[in-house]
Amino acid sequence: MAVEEKRAATEIIRSLAPHLNCLNGCEKRTRKRALDDIKKETIEKGLSSTVLQEVFACLLKSLLRCLSDPSERCREVSIQIIGDFIRCVSNPESSLPYIMPSLAQRICGKETVEPAEELRLSMMEVLSLIVEVCGRHLAPYLDDMIKILQKTITDPFPDVIKESCKCTVHFARIVPDHFHMQAECLVKPLMQTISHRHSRVRMAVIEATGAVVLYGTAKTMDDVLSHMAQRLFDNSPQVRKAVTLVSGDWLLNLKDRYSYFHKLIPLLLSSLNDENLEIRALACELWRQVGNQWEKENEDDLKDKMDFLLSPTLQYPPGVERPGLGCRELVVRNLSKLMPALCRDACDWLGQTRVKTVQLLQVLLLHAEDHCTQHLQQLLTTLYHACTDSEQDVRTNGLESARLLGVFVSPEVFIKLLLAHVKSSSSCSRSPWAPLMVLAAMLKGSNRKVLGPQLLQVGHVLAHPDVCQESQQTVYVEQLLACVEVLLEVCEEDCGIISLPLLKVLVTVQCESTDPQIHTKAEECVLTLSLVLGLSNVHELYRQHMAQLLQWLLESQNSWSTHSIQKTQLEIITFQSGPVVGEFLPELMPLLKNCLLPSQDPEMRLHIFTMLSKLLLNSSNTLDSQGNFYKYLEVFLQELLLPNLVWHAGRTAAAVRTSALSCLLAMLQGGTLSKEQVLNMEAEFSAYLISALEEDSQLSRLLACRSISSFITVTEQCLNPDTLNKIYPVLLKRIDDSSQEVRAEALKALSVWLSSLDKNHKTHTYCPNLEFIFQHLLLYLDDPDHQIRLIVLDGVKHVWRQPGEEYKDKCFLPTVKRGGSVMVWGCMSAAGTGELLFIELTMNANMYCDILKQSMIPSLQRLGCRAVFQHDNDPKHTSKTTTALLKKLRVKVMD
Repeated sequence: MAVEEKRAATEIIRSLAPHLNCLNGCEKRTRKRALDDIKKETIEKGLSSTVLQEVFACLLKSLLRCLSDPSERCREVSIQIIGDFIRCVSNPESSLPYIMPSLAQRICGKETVEPAEELRLSMMEVLSLIVEVCGRHLAPYLDDMIKILQKTITDPFPDVIKESCKCTVHFARIVPDHFHMQAECLVKPLMQTISHRHSRVRMAVIEATGAVVLYGTAKTMDDVLSHMAQRLFDNSPQVRKAVTLVSGDWLLNLKDRYSYFHKLIPLLLSSLNDENLEIRALACELWRQVGNQWEKENEDDLKDKMDFLLSPTLQYPPGVERPGLGCRELVVRNLSKLMPALCRDACDWLGQTRVKTVQLLQVLLLHAEDHCTQHLQQLLTTLYHACTDSEQDVRTNGLESARLLGVFVSPEVFIKLLLAHVKSSSSCSRSPWAPLMVLAAMLKGSNRKVLGPQLLQVGHVLAHPDVCQESQQTVYVEQLLACVEVLLEVCEEDCGIISLPLLKVLVTVQCESTDPQIHTKAEECVLTLSLVLGLSNVHELYRQHMAQLLQWLLESQNSWSTHSIQKTQLEIITFQSGPVVGEFLPELMPLLKNCLLPSQDPEMRLHIFTMLSKLLLNSSNTLDSQGNFYKYLEVFLQELLLPNLVWHAGRTAAAVRTSALSCLLAMLQGGTLSKEQVLNMEAEFSAYLISALEEDSQLSRLLACRSISSFITVTEQCLNPDTLNKIYPVLLKRIDDSSQEVRAEALKALSVWLSSLDKNHKTHTYCPNLEFIFQHLLLYLDDPDHQIRLIVLDGVKHVWRQPGEEYKDKCFLPTVKRGGSVMVWGCMSAAGTGELLFIELTMNANMYCDILKQSMIPSLQRLGCRAVFQHDNDPKHTSKTTTALLKKLRVKVMD
């Protein structure tokens, strides 16, 4: 120090003596004024650092005592003065023996702890300044520093925590050789504060944690990793970014990083799927640096791979950049250590954890490529859980991971393992559809060329009854269908070798599904299958496989029961094959015969008869498409249909008779039975139909009425009179049925019965019967049901008369009052009655004029009399149009 600076320092110290004495005064104003004066005469005077160093050495002890001053303002000014001196003096480290113990005592002492949070913040700012300007000189004071940091990291004031974390980072970097000895002491307070409610505090704690681990001992890593991983779910992007930076820093700079790669890699790679683009980009760049660094450090080990870099697989996901060799090798060499944790976290109770885990799995598979084959069993187990998770994001990422697995693993390997799980749902008992879901995803990722040799194996397993008939749950059926869809999409015409198994699966899916959308998709797949095989339509596909399909069903027929799916499979096959089914009657009839024998299960017979009813209604395009059904008609009727119409007690037997009756009706209406065939079995048909009219079942009676109508119509008025005479009494009885619908059908059948009596019949033979019928029908012209009255009115029109007798009295039936709301126009005179015209539309003058021209004038001419026309004064009758017409026709009108 120069003489002049020394003299100046001595004078300043002498002038400060009164102020230093005042610091011991009782008045806080005095102490405050003294501190302000000290600041003015030292810091604010712009003295040189050497002079200030000498003055600071003299003032330091007094200023440090002021840190315990009762007055908060005095403590604040003293802290400011100390900070200013440290910043300005030339040798601040000389003050450390006094400052560090005093700060430690004031901040984390047992008795005199600083109560004011602003002053604690100021002290930490001074401490940060000391770390910055003193550097390595702080090494001897490691204990005090750690005590202060331990206390302030858990301080209630957020700003104190942030400043403490900042100080921790600086201190760790400045004295790394000493810091590692006590770095472990900071882990606990840091982990206590890492979930602080303020995001900026959490960021600061994460940065401090990074420094503590990086410059501390490796054993602290296990204590902080779980807490750091939790921060990946933080709502604040800045916090997640801090985790990404810290994990990247550890992977690049941690001394013992090779021992912790398997723990640090997931931390960084998880950020590659962050929702924030900036974080994803940052993680990608850090990971690239990690890979490049590892590649350089292990260049000798990677020499062969670097010289012969393999191109990515043909099915490599489009739009995805292949990771570098170093990154891939890092994952490959640590995958065996990562898998147990992945499997565990994929089943975690927190949905967010499961989502992150499956996203990480997707990234790892992209790096591991074909090396993941050796972990296939563990991966499949994990994917089974992921693909059936309750969270949509987990399922989506799980399916994408399965697709990537299909890209990188040979089908020869994964199909053998997967199909074993598909056949044995016990591998995933809670979700038996999980193996199917994973199989569909992996098939989607596979290459067509390498998948081809495995198609037969896949097709046969999917079509196996233990697989395709395993469950009727919608999800299971949906995944079974998904496998077929993927095979058709990936392999296209190569599916020709398994077209029969695929068709069996699609038929089964349609049988088991209760969801119309799945049913529609299955039908679309059948069409797609026919198209990829080069066939023009679905019928051609069935023509190609119909014999095998029917044989497939026949082989299992002995085991069919009430709940068997095979009867529904038969229905789907016969319906979708259309006219093709008519080409395979020799194969179909044994199936039907075995199903419809009276000894078979009633519910199965009921199902088959319902199916046949639908087919026979359109027999020309189904069973009789080739015109050969007649060859089997006698057997069908005598051995299958009529025996099931025989009465047996019980509701189930009644239901079977009803279904058989519907089948007979379909045959009569669909044109399957010709006139000659019906007449040949006239007695049998009439007996069963008459018996059916007495059934307890309303539907049976209804079908019987309709069948009689069709029975009479098909025979074209050629029925035996005895048969007709047996029919009408039971029809009349059914007019009093409890069901209005049956009554209406009975009246319609009776009308058909009457119309069958043409002019060739002997009228006198039927006179008693007709009189009996009409006497009964007249009773129903006053029926409360309007529809019944109309049908009766229509039925009584059927009379027999000679030509020209249509208007004679004997050809008319009297009416009764309240006969119904039917509007008619008619005319009469002393010479007889004229025409009767039914009016359905609203009457107006023009319509009335048309009636006069078309009905009234011909009636007058036919009656052959001179008459005076009379009608009332309705506006339509007295209109100008009507009056002009009558005048033109020279009709005399009564006034």
